Amino acid sequence: MINLAFLAGRKIAVMGLGKSGLATAAALRAGGAEVWAWDDSEKGRATAKGRGFEPVDLAQCDWDEVTSLVLSPGIPHTYPKPNPVAALARKNGVEIIGDIELLARSERRASYIGITGTNGKSTTTALVGHILAKAGRRVAVGGNIGTPVLALDPVGDGLYVLEMSSYQLELTPSLVFDVAVLINVTPDHLDRHGGMDGYVAAKRLIYRGQKTPQTAVIGVDDDICRGIHADLIKQGAATVIPISAARRLDRGVYVEAGILYDAIGGTPAKVADLNPIPTLPGTHNWQNAAAAYAACRAVGVSAAAIAAALASYPGLPHRQELVAVVDGVPFINDSKATNADAVAKAFVCYDQIYWIAGGKPKEGGIDALVPLFPRIRRAYLIGEAAPAFARTLGSVPHEITGTLDAAVAAAHRDTAGGKARGAVALLSPACASFDQFTSFEARGDAFRKLALALPGARPPQPDGGHA
Repeated sequence: MINLAFLAGRKIAVMGLGKSGLATAAALRAGGAEVWAWDDSEKGRATAKGRGFEPVDLAQCDWDEVTSLVLSPGIPHTYPKPNPVAALARKNGVEIIGDIELLARSERRASYIGITGTNGKSTTTALVGHILAKAGRRVAVGGNIGTPVLALDPVGDGLYVLEMSSYQLELTPSLVFDVAVLINVTPDHLDRHGGMDGYVAAKRLIYRGQKTPQTAVIGVDDDICRGIHADLIKQGAATVIPISAARRLDRGVYVEAGILYDAIGGTPAKVADLNPIPTLPGTHNWQNAAAAYAACRAVGVSAAAIAAALASYPGLPHRQELVAVVDGVPFINDSKATNADAVAKAFVCYDQIYWIAGGKPKEGGIDALVPLFPRIRRAYLIGEAAPAFARTLGSVPHEITGTLDAAVAAAHRDTAGGKARGAVALLSPACASFDQFTSFEARGDAFRKLALALPGARPPQPDGGHA
């Protein structure tokens, strides 16, 4: 837990009592602050009360006594309409910050690597943390990736690797990243940022305050990021390293046909062949690897050490996670793919797919996947979306199995006995999980358990792994 003793004796309001809010309240209390904790939901307040925090209604409190409001990043403070508590704090001149701001104010000796982007930030964050740990650096990984930052251990003069959402960037005004990474930008969360311009502005905050020798790593595979790259070069404030998985760069880090090249100094040098690494399949993961490489080079890790660590990267759960190989067919858990765009990233990695899909439908369905339908050998449809998905699939072989256990059994029926070698059985639902599961994690865990229980020949897998 991070020591927040510098706030001892002060009244700090905490709004939003999910995982990060409760971790914030606990760290503040341990540091001697008086915590005024509140959540709009009765369940959240009850959970806090069970942890020893007596809820304080922040809509009725005396804001003259409050030093700061630590706001959960999921709670709007501007668009589309500020939460009433956030509006009260602003009206009374109380700063609105997030838990990462408290980390930055407390752990001043540490170096910080911040990673954002519309897609790929979790993988890149985990990959950077893995590389640094393998290189013997003292490192802690947290933020939007799942571990609340105030629950992390202090690293002294080591490194914090933080996945930063656009919401978190808006709540972290004083943190200047030693290495800031923006992988890509496509439209997302537009209601929370008042439109695309606001979303892009929030993402650009990753570079706020940077000056040489701090480093700005920037993807240049989309138009928005290419514009940001040009602005960063023009400003000349920080060292800029562009990265690409789509084209060769005169300077920077790029991937060509799966080969990672370092051209930071202007002369390209081959670093690693990413093609054999099962945890980094596809162009989108090559972009993540290029970003991670650039970030780790910026903090002094050698190219050879990074290459070795890339090969041993275990991957993230529920993101093309290889959970079993049965009769030569990999069973892959991509439960986090809750929309068609995410599923497409998995589809392009495999030529023959026995596809498990469905759940609580999202707008647009699977129409965007139609050009990739030739890769589907057979689909097994579950949950509320099954009938609609069946209509879109049309003549593509499919069946409505209804439940995940039935879908896994059917996929095994069609792949068992060595008759589907070269194919994969892929859970990539293109749907939310909430019709049959509490979360995409619960859905992925259930798939893993079902796949591991299937009968059939298994290769030796001493270390497990991901696809």
